Order: sequence, then structure tokens, then C-alpha cells
Amino acid sequence: MQRRQGRVSAGLLLLLYQISQVGLENIPPVTLGVLALNIFLFLNPLKPLSEACISVREGFYQKDWQRLLLSPVHHADDWHLYYNMVSMLWKGIMLEKKLKSIWFAYIIAVFSVLVGVVYMVLEFMLVKILDDPLYERNCAVGFSGVLFALKVLNNYYNPGRVSSVLGLQIPSKYACWLELVAIHLISPG
Repeated sequence: MQRRQGRVSAGLLLLLYQISQVGLENIPPVTLGVLALNIFLFLNPLKPLSEACISVREGFYQKDWQRLLLSPVHHADDWHLYYNMVSMLWKGIMLEKKLKSIWFAYIIAVFSVLVGVVYMVLEFMLVKILDDPLYERNCAVGFSGVLFALKVLNNYYNPGRVSSVLGLQIPSKYACWLELVAIHLISPG
């Protein structure tokens, strides 16, 4: 297991435990592949986070388009990986069964790139609206944006459901917004 500052990555161990509780045979193939890819790249990153994160400056101005592919599958730490992949596990199981694997893989691929583009557009707008060039340098990594899009899609296919977010029972159509705020508070950036 990866060691960070002399300790075993508790988030990674907990993620592996969660996966074992569900059982590999119960996880559809694309969902399992996304989990495996994110865990593998957490343990063996292709680039340092500073070279994988997406920002207006690096992605758009420097035209470092590979960041659109790298940023969603790199995570800041083991807890960031844990929260994102546990969310992916549950959303993936529900949606992949509903949409079938090929269509679900396509959606994951499109969302992974599109989220980076939307992130850069929003940051660029903040630069212009607030006249603050610091937003050009905000650099983000992680699968949270894709998960947010999957949550919205899940709400579309399964309307009227109730979700538990941090122990609160709320209508699923609002849960994605509360989850987005919670993820940002737990793991900013």
C-alpha cells in the first residue's frame, strides 16, 4: 500500500474494504474498470498533480490539453480517492445496469472531458466577472465533476428517490447539490 508521511493510506484501505463488501462479481465491468484505473493511477500517477490538474492557465492558455484526460483520474490524497470512488461505486452500479456497459463507458468518457472544459469556462468567467486573475491558476483534480454529472443523470432515470447525504434524508434531485458542497468542504480543489 502507498505510504504517505510514514503511514498506510487509510482511505485506500477503506475503499478496498468497501469494494470487497460489495464483491467484485457484483460490480459491472465499466464501473469496475473506472475504480481500478483510479486506484492504479493513485498508486502510480502518470504525472505529479501540478502537471495533471486542469486550470485556465495550463489547459487553455498553455494548450496543455492532455490535462483534460489526466485531471479526472488523479486525486489529491487517499481520502479524496476514497470519497470519489465510493460514490462512483454506487452510482456506477445503478447507472451501468440501467444504461448497459457500452453506453455507460461512452458517458463516462464524454463526462470526463466535458467536466474539464466546463471547469475552465467557469473559471474563465470568474476571472472576467470578478476581474481577478487568480482564478486562472486554480487547478483541480479528481472525479467529483464526473460524479456530479452522473448524479444528475441518475436523478433523471430514477425520479422521486430520497438520498442520504451526511446522514440527512433529502430528495435526490437536491442531493447532488448538497453532495457537491460537502465534497468541496471535505476536499477543496
